[in-house]
Amino acid sequence: MAKIVIIDDEAAILQLMTQLCEGLGHKVHATQSGAEGVDAIKTERPDLLIVDLRIGDMNGLEIIEMCANEFPGMPIIMVTGFGSIETAVEAMRLGAFDYLAKPFELDDLQRTVNRALKQLSIPGNEQQAEPPAESIRPSSQLIGSSPAVQEILRVVEKIADNSSPVLLEGEFGSGKQIVARAIHDSSSRCNEPFKILHCSSLPENLLEAELFSGDGRQTIFNRAQGGTVVLEEINMLPMRLQSQLDSLLEDIGNQRLAGNLSTNLDFRFIATSTEPLEKWVSEGKFREDLYYRVSVIPIPIPPLRQRQEDIALLSDHFLENYARLSGTKKKEIDKYSLKMLNNYKWPGNVGELQNAIERACAFSDDKDQRIRPVDLPPKITQKVEITDDENEAFKHQLPIGSALSDYIKKQEKIFIRETLRFNEGSREKTASMLGVSIATLYRKMGLKVERDKMLNS
Repeated sequence: MAKIVIIDDEAAILQLMTQLCEGLGHKVHATQSGAEGVDAIKTERPDLLIVDLRIGDMNGLEIIEMCANEFPGMPIIMVTGFGSIETAVEAMRLGAFDYLAKPFELDDLQRTVNRALKQLSIPGNEQQAEPPAESIRPSSQLIGSSPAVQEILRVVEKIADNSSPVLLEGEFGSGKQIVARAIHDSSSRCNEPFKILHCSSLPENLLEAELFSGDGRQTIFNRAQGGTVVLEEINMLPMRLQSQLDSLLEDIGNQRLAGNLSTNLDFRFIATSTEPLEKWVSEGKFREDLYYRVSVIPIPIPPLRQRQEDIALLSDHFLENYARLSGTKKKEIDKYSLKMLNNYKWPGNVGELQNAIERACAFSDDKDQRIRPVDLPPKITQKVEITDDENEAFKHQLPIGSALSDYIKKQEKIFIRETLRFNEGSREKTASMLGVSIATLYRKMGLKVERDKMLNS
């Protein structure tokens, strides 16, 4: 049993990490305060520290520096948001064992905790070995009935335990990371680390340190020993680093053929690109030798607009996820909303669909548990334009599927505005002419700011 201190100011994430570590049999001191966490470190002298980069009263880097000076050798796992990956890499240079980018899979946290504790020789810790494959929950699912998705599933199954590099090409949000995860989860490496590095998120010096550290620090390849490394947006890798990566992959290939592959170089390599790399090679923006090295098994990922038959299945999946995470009853999508989802072109692909479903769940009426067109993002819904016959410049747009009362309210506002204009802005004359009270006039007009806008339009 190990002693673990966890510091994270997000209560929900702190609770999840605590439950996981306690479930592994460890003693956990969890806190949302940096200052309290530092006190716990000095009092408990833990075997492992898990710390968020951004805490309300402190910066995670301060805590890492303190531990590096006062408790050398204590492994530290940093938790960080995607936008702070650069700082997380800097934390690695300060001595952190590894970092996890939010949102992370609990399976990844479990693996990282186990790897960190393995190096400590804690009595009884040998019992915390990696769980058998059947106990690992697949962290990502390829969802879809379209021929394109079925073909990807067939290829994934066929190449899962092949060690050849894979290249995934597709638009932003098309699901490249999901496919990469599916390859990992389907392979014999599924219980080992799954590491992702975004080539566009780091300046060149830190990117080089993560890939080819020359100061004795572990690289992402070392930390993914036995597992999978995904280099996202490899098309953004600087030309100088492309040369180094090509040399590394060539060395790995030669060692593997000779049967003497170094343990710390035993990983599955997957690259993704939002741009067609072959085109970049022809334009001189990507090394030809590296292109052939990383594209041994190319898998194109089609955009969502080319597999519309998957939209209903994906939407249902996202509805289930939202219900589970929010602790609410699963909502349904009415046929009119589904038709609009199918007709939309989805420039943001699967990621945009997920955001649209989450927004619709938040805006929908909880009473009937249905997603209606009015709940969807405005850019997705088809609209009816309401024009004032006397003033064509004064227009409103309503999504098809809006309630009739919404249309009537819009028309009322147009009529009230014109009556106010006729009466030169006099609210009393307008209310009298319309046969309503001043209070009713205000209520039907909405806020005073909106009324002034109508008068000045």
